[in-house]
Amino acid sequence: MAAIPTCVRTVAAPRTWRLRPFDVGALLVGNGLFIIGMWWRHDGIGQLSTPGGAFTAAGQLTALLGTYTALVQLVLMSRSPWLEQLFGMHRLAGWHRWIGFGTLWLLLAHGVLTTVGYAAMDRTSAPAELWTLLTTYPYVLMATAGMGMFIAVGVTSVRMARRKMAYETWHGIHLYAYLAIALATAHQLVVGSDFMHDPLARVYWLSLYGLTAALMLTFRFGQPIWLSARHRLRVAEVVTEGPGVVSVYLMGRDLERLAVRAGQYFVWRFLTRDGWWRGHPYSLSAAPNGRYLRLTVKEMGDDSSRLRHLAVGTRVFAEGPYGVGTGARRTRPQVLMIAGGIGIAPLRALLEEHPRAPGHITLLYRASSWDDVVFRNEIDELMRQRGGEVRYLVGRRGSREMPSDPLDARSLRRLVPDIARRDIYLCGSNEMMATVEESLQILRVPRSRIHAEHFSY
Repeated sequence: MAAIPTCVRTVAAPRTWRLRPFDVGALLVGNGLFIIGMWWRHDGIGQLSTPGGAFTAAGQLTALLGTYTALVQLVLMSRSPWLEQLFGMHRLAGWHRWIGFGTLWLLLAHGVLTTVGYAAMDRTSAPAELWTLLTTYPYVLMATAGMGMFIAVGVTSVRMARRKMAYETWHGIHLYAYLAIALATAHQLVVGSDFMHDPLARVYWLSLYGLTAALMLTFRFGQPIWLSARHRLRVAEVVTEGPGVVSVYLMGRDLERLAVRAGQYFVWRFLTRDGWWRGHPYSLSAAPNGRYLRLTVKEMGDDSSRLRHLAVGTRVFAEGPYGVGTGARRTRPQVLMIAGGIGIAPLRALLEEHPRAPGHITLLYRASSWDDVVFRNEIDELMRQRGGEVRYLVGRRGSREMPSDPLDARSLRRLVPDIARRDIYLCGSNEMMATVEESLQILRVPRSRIHAEHFSY
C-alpha cells in the first residue's frame, strides 16, 4: 500500500540583514542633518540678526560640517571590509578624494567667516582680528597649523600636481592629514560651542570620534598586525619576468588558511630600512595554493624599482585582502577577460581558478610591444587546459599593425560577437579601462556584469 503523504509545514528561514549602498548613504546624510539640527538648536539661526552674527553662525556651521566630512574621509579609507566589499576600494578612494576637497573648502570658509564675523562684532579690521585670535584664543594657532597641513594635502592631490610627484612623496605628505585632524580636534574640544554648552553634543561628537578611531585602529592596524603575525610572510624568491617586470614569491605559515581569492590584492609593506612605512597595492598574479603567494610588479616608481633587489628572507607586512573582481562575482557561464600591460596579473590568477569549460572563456591581452607581454607561456597553457581562447592585441595604436583602437566598441564586437551576454573582467591602466568601459556601455553590457579592478587608488 502506498504511503499517504502528510502535510509538512515549512518554516521560512529568517531573513538576514545585509548592508546596502542605500543604508550607507542614508546614515551619512542623516548624521549631516542631525549636525545641522544641533546647530539650529544652539540658536544658530538666532545669530543672523546682525551681520557679524551671521558671519559667525556660518563659520560655526562650516566648521561642524567640515569636521564631519573629515571624519567621513577617514572612515572611507579605514579599510573596513564591509565598505570595501560593498563599493570597492577604488570607488571609496575616489569619494575620499572629492570629499577631501569639500572638507578643505569648508574649513577654509570656517576660518574666513569666523574672522570676519568676530571683526564685525569687535568693530575692528579682519587682519587685526585674525592676530587677536591667533595670539589670545586657546588652540587657534594649533588649528591654523592643521589648516596649513590640510592645504598642503589638498594642493598635492590636484591631478596636475599629483602627476609630477612620485607616489612615495605624495603618500608622505598625505600622512599629515592625520596630524591635521588631531590638531583640529583639540581646537573643537576646547573652543567649539557644542562642547562648551551642550552635553548631548559632546556625547555625539565624542562617539563619532570614537567610532572613527575604532575603525581605523581595527582595520588599518589591528587586522594587518594579526594577519602578519599569524602567517609570518617572508620573501622566498624574486624572479624577472620581462623588462622592468618582476615577480616576488612569498612563503609563510598556514597559508592555506589565508582568506584570499584569485583577483584580489594586498597593500604590501616590505620591512626594509627605507620601505617599512610605505604600503603599495599589488595584486596576486597566481591563484592562492596554500604553498606560496606571488605578486607581479612593473617598475613605475622608486619603491617598485627596489623590489628586484629584495633580499630573500625579508619580512613582509600585508593589509587585506581587498578587491571585488573575484570569481564570486560571476553571473554568466561565459567570461571575457580584458587585460592591459601589467593588468594581466590579477586576471592571470583568475584564469587559473576558472573551471575547465571549453568555449566559456576568452582573454584579450593588450600590450604596446611583445616585450610588455607577461606570462605568455603560462597563459597559453592555462587556456589550452580550459578550452579557452586568447588574443594578443600587440602594437602601438596608429602604427601599421594597429591602425585603430582594438578596444573600441566596433573592434570588441568583431572580436567577441556575444560580448553582451558575458561577464567582463577588466584590469589595466586607468586610460585603457576608461576606454573599454565606454565601449562596453555602447555595446549595452549591464554594469552589474563589468568587474573592473583598478591598479591605482
